[in-house]
Amino acid sequence: MSGSSERHGAHGRPPTLRERWEAYKNGPFLPATVLVLIVAAAAGLFAGSYTYAMANPTPHRIPAALVTEPEVRGGREFVLGMEKALDASLDLRDYPDAAGARRALDEQKVFAIVRASGGGVALDVAGASGASVAELLGKAGVEVGDATGTEVTVRDVKPLQRGDPRGLALFYISLAAVIMGFLGAIQLSVHAHGLNPAERIAFTVAYALLGGFAIAAAVDWWLGAVDLPFVQSWLILAFTMFTSGMVFTMFNTLMGRWAMIPTWGVMVLLGNPSSGGAVSWPLLPSALGHIGRWLPPGASVNAQHTAVYYQGHQFIFPYLVLAAWALVSCTVFWVWRHRHPGGRSRTPEHAAAAT
Repeated sequence: MSGSSERHGAHGRPPTLRERWEAYKNGPFLPATVLVLIVAAAAGLFAGSYTYAMANPTPHRIPAALVTEPEVRGGREFVLGMEKALDASLDLRDYPDAAGARRALDEQKVFAIVRASGGGVALDVAGASGASVAELLGKAGVEVGDATGTEVTVRDVKPLQRGDPRGLALFYISLAAVIMGFLGAIQLSVHAHGLNPAERIAFTVAYALLGGFAIAAAVDWWLGAVDLPFVQSWLILAFTMFTSGMVFTMFNTLMGRWAMIPTWGVMVLLGNPSSGGAVSWPLLPSALGHIGRWLPPGASVNAQHTAVYYQGHQFIFPYLVLAAWALVSCTVFWVWRHRHPGGRSRTPEHAAAAT
């Protein structure tokens, strides 16, 4: 009887608050609760970041070239009218001739050229530099011409390809490379948990190369939406996928199972809206326009955009940005590889047999 009483006394008393907390903390409910809060916050931030950047694009400082010879009749008045119409300032840069101005446009130093045309003004825009900017400048130019009595001729001297009239295809393929890059790394962590560090990097390279090829082939060969410089575009996409995958791997090394939070923040919440792919940098909030160039999504869009539309005027900067992120990520992963949750035992089989 006494034994039965002791048994019921030990197991029958209600658990203390401390015991309840320990059970909750060590069980599946704490991480599930945290995930509920994280997903809810991420959903709001995701919608907010894209809406903030893209819903109402507003021009800030738009670089433009003014050809000084021959002098543009009413050119300064036209520019002032443009600034008023755009509610922004044109960053006007003087060029002595049309050739110099066109070279600046090809090098993406300016987004438009103002030059003399007969008795009026010619406004040359570049759809390839940003369809939204070109459309905004063209519309404002016509309105200012009507208001000032100036004959204005608007011409797109660097049009987008026919299969991509809004210029979004390059943004979409870069977005696919970014997202599939870190999703691939997540899947390696889940389904190939036992990969050692060098093997994990090698398989990241493998899926990046194959995935980049698949994206380029689908958009160019299958859909015919954009005529890509295939090898260059493929390698840019592969570089983007590898960088994105290694960024997740780095955070997985440093933060374990919560690595998705900083990866999603850098690549999706901040990187994609500020990439300049959907909305050109001059129309983004100024901070985003500057930050985007230094993040992998912006570097990928920039490199792809130049490769497709400005073949003779390549820049090394976006490739350096991707390389820097990839190098830092690989270095952090390799130096602290013992902290990564993956890998397998390196104990030699013959040693185990000898024992």
